[in-house]
Amino acid sequence: MFSFFKRADNNGAQTPPLNGHFPNPTPALPEVEERVFVETSAPKEQVQAQMPVDHHIGVLYAFMDKNHEVKGYDDALVNPDVSNLNQNLEALKSELIRTLNKVRTFYEDFVQETEFHITTRSRSGMVDMVEELEMKKKIAQGHIDKVKAIEGDTAREEGDCKGILISYTRGFKNGLAAISHHHILSRRF
Repeated sequence: MFSFFKRADNNGAQTPPLNGHFPNPTPALPEVEERVFVETSAPKEQVQAQMPVDHHIGVLYAFMDKNHEVKGYDDALVNPDVSNLNQNLEALKSELIRTLNKVRTFYEDFVQETEFHITTRSRSGMVDMVEELEMKKKIAQGHIDKVKAIEGDTAREEGDCKGILISYTRGFKNGLAAISHHHILSRRF
């Protein structure tokens, strides 16, 4: 009974036909050496490439341009508590301060590196290169001044920071209103 599933018996005779067809004998597969798919040597230590960290002023503006109203609305739907609103406003302000610090540090490091290049290139008599470096340094210093102005506004909760906080609060309040509308105002008496 089980000979039906065998391809050939021990003396090489073929099995009976399946649905009127003889099964094609499959050729024996070559034996694959173990070294082909098993690594026997110690794993090589991978060196991670250092990605340059870019915390330029565009990162700061991208954060400030983000739609915080949607986040506030979603947060209100998850936890419609005023203490949650206050905590999230503080977290948002903290995130802005961290972003400001990263951007300021990026430009301060850039200015120091540029000053080194200005000093060494001026000793080599590379006047045009020094002028280009001075221009880059002046641009970076302007960005630092702008970041410091935004930091001052953030400390006083004015300017760009105030816009972020207002946007988030508006979204949170809209979320609270949506909850009230859905649960209370849409009921029929």
